[in-house]
Amino acid sequence: MTRSDQHVPGKSLGQGMLITTFALGLAALTFILDGWIRNQENPNQQPVDNELRNGTREVVLQRNRQGHYVAGGFINRLPVTFLLDTGATDVAIPESIARKAGLQAKYAGRANTAGGVVTVYATRISTLSIGNIQLQDVAASITPTMGGSTILLGMSALRQVEFTQRGSTLTLLQVQD
Repeated sequence: MTRSDQHVPGKSLGQGMLITTFALGLAALTFILDGWIRNQENPNQQPVDNELRNGTREVVLQRNRQGHYVAGGFINRLPVTFLLDTGATDVAIPESIARKAGLQAKYAGRANTAGGVVTVYATRISTLSIGNIQLQDVAASITPTMGGSTILLGMSALRQVEFTQRGSTLTLLQVQD
């Protein structure tokens, strides 16, 4: 009998521990890289907000790697991701998100998009918020052809706040009446 044929005590246990350690390390690396990638796409998952002495609410957003302003927020208490789009007339919502937020589709209309003319359905958002900025009764469009889960935050919402861009920062202000 050669030495390689003999059973070495603890060899199986050692191999099992090595495989387990490798799997745990791979899982940890995946978790870390996933968070890093998400932060590159949306550095404003929890936007920085502040309330000034005069009651003005302020939210400061950082531009993402693609040069866009993306931020976490809420529509009717549903957590969502917004892409700020000053070229969009209304807030544009994918149909699947509209259903989850309890939005009712009203009359049909047509909208010019980067992908061409599409059918959209008018709706109203009871409450829309980014950080401490809260907007009420916002005009929006449910867009059935819009894929993904990102909502275009158009001018129907943005006209209710003041915004200033400096460098890679966009500051939103909601002045209290």
